Amino acid sequence: MPLSEQEIAGLRQHARQLRQDILDVTFWAGGAHIGGALSIVEILVLLYYKYLSIDPKNPEKEDRDRFILSKGHAGVGFAALLARKGYFDFELLKDFNKFNSPFGMHLDKHKVPGLDASTGSLGHGLPMAVGLALGARLQKRQWLTYCLLGDGECNEGSIWEAAMAAAHYKLTNLITFVDRNRFSVDGNTEDVMALEPFADKWRSFGFIVHEVDGHSYTELSRAIEAAMKEKAAPVLIMAHTVKGKGVDFMEGDVRWHYGGLDSDTLAKTKQSLASTAKD
Repeated sequence: MPLSEQEIAGLRQHARQLRQDILDVTFWAGGAHIGGALSIVEILVLLYYKYLSIDPKNPEKEDRDRFILSKGHAGVGFAALLARKGYFDFELLKDFNKFNSPFGMHLDKHKVPGLDASTGSLGHGLPMAVGLALGARLQKRQWLTYCLLGDGECNEGSIWEAAMAAAHYKLTNLITFVDRNRFSVDGNTEDVMALEPFADKWRSFGFIVHEVDGHSYTELSRAIEAAMKEKAAPVLIMAHTVKGKGVDFMEGDVRWHYGGLDSDTLAKTKQSLASTAKD
């Protein structure tokens, strides 16, 4: 069912808040993987405010949907989202990545409510998601597993082993995203280790692929709903995004894969965010 204008307006508001939170937490922490956190905001917001069947008051609810952030270095954004959803007090993030804080740069399932997997070592998320989807099938459960990959981490062989397994077992209860922002820590993905023809690679492994604007709620929503109805093969949503989305001087700049903000730069980022935040 298409998103209403009212729903889109609400999602945009959540996205503006989340981008502001990412900037604040990065400032408090002294540094974070800010560029790749900003690029996945619309995906996270749409899943957590529209599609995921979850209950923040009961994080271990047995029949909840599962979500794995395979690109775990973007935890600065994920942690802020979980706080805003009510899993824990947002004020706790003022100690993000500090001594004795439960919130490390890569989030720990045993310390952070609402997490379905500890991630950070790239290439591990999709294998875990395949295991969760298989487990749900074997137990005849109806919940879905969602997994969000970084494009740079698709250099890892474990991603493609998991992709083969997902297609072999026809895991239609698994919905996979790739944050295709075209940058990894060392530069443009096509210079570091070329991925193209990227979508065709996934198709050759047995996935149905939907290529979308990863900042458009309408396009993302259509792809998610098509994936939820798919009964023949697993679905990969290739979300074309912009690294550092929402802050003009960070957009498409690999130098903001990881970075810190002083008070002057924080003010500059918020001024940019106020003028550029849109669907």
